[in-house]
Amino acid sequence: AALAAMALERYNQAKGSSKELLVSGSDDFTLFLWDAADNKKPLARMTGHQQLVNDVRFSPDMRLIASASFDKSVKLWDGRTGKFITTLRGHVSAVYQLAWSADSRLLSSGSKDSTVKVWDIKSKHLLEDLPGHSDEVYAVDWSPDGVRVVSGGKDRVLKIWRT
Repeated sequence: AALAAMALERYNQAKGSSKELLVSGSDDFTLFLWDAADNKKPLARMTGHQQLVNDVRFSPDMRLIASASFDKSVKLWDGRTGKFITTLRGHVSAVYQLAWSADSRLLSSGSKDSTVKVWDIKSKHLLEDLPGHSDEVYAVDWSPDGVRVVSGGKDRVLKIWRT
């Protein structure tokens, strides 16, 4: 019981006073932003991808949403309203997975094109292109200190990149 109470306290601190939102991506090329606790209808329908959406992630600070698609793009959206912000282009094939750095300043993306890309969110530009896998990159994540990106893929290699 004490552990559950501690977990609830940490959750409430992290959530703050804002509502808890949910975002979903679909094979019909759209995303929806939901206030699932209070409303059965979506807050926003987010359109712009030209092919199915593979991955969608809130930034740790909840201010942004990033989506990855088979259309080779990563899109950024406002985390409260679902309003489109920009498209990050650089991959030459489907983008499979995204991962935010803990401070929400950087976003990494893994692609069928065998690369990992690191995006600077403030400038909305490519910060680092990390080729090195010999095949599709299925998974990306950040080290807790935000210094390294880890990737793995079809080539059965796990790579640790220093950014």
